[in-house]
Amino acid sequence: MLSLRSPFSLLVAAMLTSITPGALGAGGYQIGERLPSANAPTPPTADYREIGWDALLPADWDPMKAFKKLDLSKLKDSDPKAMEAMDQLKAAWNTAPVEPKMNGVRVRIPGFIVSLDTNLDRVKEFLLVPYFGACIHVPPPPANQMIHVFPKKPLRNAQIMGAVWVSGTLETTFSHTDFGEVGYRMKADGVEPYKEKGR
Repeated sequence: MLSLRSPFSLLVAAMLTSITPGALGAGGYQIGERLPSANAPTPPTADYREIGWDALLPADWDPMKAFKKLDLSKLKDSDPKAMEAMDQLKAAWNTAPVEPKMNGVRVRIPGFIVSLDTNLDRVKEFLLVPYFGACIHVPPPPANQMIHVFPKKPLRNAQIMGAVWVSGTLETTFSHTDFGEVGYRMKADGVEPYKEKGR
């Protein structure tokens, strides 16, 4: 489930309250569910640093800054304050800062695929997102929680919201996509299906 710093988790949880609890998707994942990064350790011969999504967040970034005086739990969707808060959220997330120390780092990270190609038999680029349903069932994550991935070879028969491990070198480069602003880019050396015990 969500495991980011608590303020961010609360904000995402508030956004997900309109989704039917327990709704399942591909692979049996629930909307908002995140993949544990420790279930498949990096092979000893690999030269990638296995990371979780929190590693992409700058330590001084406060995603709740604009909402300090606002009680989100008391707002209804039609409330003008709620609409204003969502506009502020979108603007803040579109410009969410990246962690400069991650530029040029070779990483291995788990996430879900949001294809940027309409032909799923030959996916040449996709977004890697931290939780199931991001960009499709719920609003996109902040820019610093999405990676624009270009695999070495096109993915064959890619599954929308398929769970994968991606390995490659991160770049702190912003890009605009149909699904939102993205703070990281990666030319992926490898994309493998995510394996988790019991799934």
